[in-house]
Amino acid sequence: MNIRFSRALAAVAVSAALVIGGSVVAPTWAAPNYPSAAEVAAAKRNVAAKKAMIARIEKIVQQLAVQADALGKVAEIKGEAFNQAQNAVDVMTAKVNSLQSQANAANAAANKAKTQLGQIAAQMFRDGSGGTSLNLFLNSGKASDLLYQLGAQEKVAQQSNTIYNRSLATEKFAQSLSDQLASAKAELATKASAAKVLFVSAQQAANAVQAQVDANNKLNKTFYAQLAVLQNTSAELEKQREEGLAAEARQNAGTSKPIAPELYTVGDPNPSKVQIAIDFAKSNLGDAYVLGGMGPSVWDCSGITKASYAAAGIYIGTHSATNQFETLAAARKLVPLTEWQAGDLIWYTQSSDFNGDKYHVAIYLGGNMMLEAPNPARTVRIVPVRYGELFPYAGRPSA
Repeated sequence: MNIRFSRALAAVAVSAALVIGGSVVAPTWAAPNYPSAAEVAAAKRNVAAKKAMIARIEKIVQQLAVQADALGKVAEIKGEAFNQAQNAVDVMTAKVNSLQSQANAANAAANKAKTQLGQIAAQMFRDGSGGTSLNLFLNSGKASDLLYQLGAQEKVAQQSNTIYNRSLATEKFAQSLSDQLASAKAELATKASAAKVLFVSAQQAANAVQAQVDANNKLNKTFYAQLAVLQNTSAELEKQREEGLAAEARQNAGTSKPIAPELYTVGDPNPSKVQIAIDFAKSNLGDAYVLGGMGPSVWDCSGITKASYAAAGIYIGTHSATNQFETLAAARKLVPLTEWQAGDLIWYTQSSDFNGDKYHVAIYLGGNMMLEAPNPARTVRIVPVRYGELFPYAGRPSA
């Protein structure tokens, strides 16, 4: 048993638990008892012991993956909490910017009104009614002109009163906007502070995941090499095999078909072409899975789907599950799983994005069965459809 690695993993779990806290608590696990090189070598000399050792190592690899997945889920939850908080900050920032622009314009208008009002007040002071009455007494010959001036002054006074009231209203409006702006800025500061706290929490959770993944990767190099020794293969092949088994386990965790709305009208499949594709695929049952394989006796998931439909004269995309999805999506040939029919392609994904990567593709046979080339631990086979991580739309190449 490697004590240093065990303690490192335990430290990661403890630090993650401290980081996560609150309503979501990080899981804790006992450190596995890792086999030594001597134990592996001894197990290889006995069939039963070798089988038991393989199962033991595979269980440890699975436990490490479960730990990383659990921490990953916590990180996703905390990351989403930060995203929502940041959205609130963005909304409030836009509000503050809008109020700032309105307040600037209102204050400029208020200042202009004050200046105009001051100019009018100064003019009225210079040409007030008292001065006009005195002029009427001393200059009776110019009475008509002075009476005209008095009437003009009354008119100016009326206009000035209107301008004065308008100036007061403008100033009140500017003050109201300034008050709203101050309140919005205070709310923005509060939301930004909360978002910062959530960001730190999310970042720490993400760091805990990365630490776990890094520790797992370091350990798994040893385990894949040990499995390769026991099974006379290669470490890379054992890595592919274990990753495939992990994906299959996630798929088996699902219990119901995902439901999605119809996107557009898609025609029925072409029965003769579907039969050709399915017959081709079935003719390769039992063939080995090899990453990148596309016949004649080795296949991977997108290799056998591509070759099967090529046999029917239909191009479904490149040797890639994601590209085959994108090709059928671009051709508007996606149907909800509630409408799937024999010959449709189905995909598996860990992405929440509609256009995200699809890591596995299979041919739906009807009757809740599918044909697939799943992973290095399996051969080309027909099995019941697995619902975990199943994408909610199927593709219909022959429509």
